[in-house]
Amino acid sequence: MNNRNHFLEEFKDASLRLANKPAKELPGVQTHRTTKVVSILITAGGRLVCARCTAKSKTTGLQCGRPALKVSKTQKCQFHGGRGNSGPKTPEGKARAIAAHTKTGDCSQAARDAHARASARLLQLEDSMHVLGLTTATRTRGRKPNCYVPVKDLAGVAQMMIDDVLHRVEGSGSD
Repeated sequence: MNNRNHFLEEFKDASLRLANKPAKELPGVQTHRTTKVVSILITAGGRLVCARCTAKSKTTGLQCGRPALKVSKTQKCQFHGGRGNSGPKTPEGKARAIAAHTKTGDCSQAARDAHARASARLLQLEDSMHVLGLTTATRTRGRKPNCYVPVKDLAGVAQMMIDDVLHRVEGSGSD
């Protein structure tokens, strides 16, 4: 009898005695705290024998049913940390990761701040249109930017215009 068949027969016999013997005495079964953790997985109708992921669910207490990765040091599948890569460790590697994840600069902090200021400016223009009676349309819904200051009266419209002249942005199209 070859080695794999011998292992399968031993595992089948052990699974039949599972109810009568402690888990420590059975091959391929380890105890994890108070629950049993099966460390092998038989798939494809008994043709494949592989290591089983030993991760356990917090809610149900059941063991993961996926095969563990061969490269896993902790006998886990790819979804439970079997690859074991936690990212770059050196400062040069971290800088490369940051440079690789910033594709066009659209996600930089400066770009987000510029977008927030532009959104706040549009909301203030909308407020001033309502104050001056130029529109009766509904207001823009949703979350407002942190830099948004509502315009509620004519003094606020005048202050907004003064701020616009004093803090004019170059390249905005207005001279």
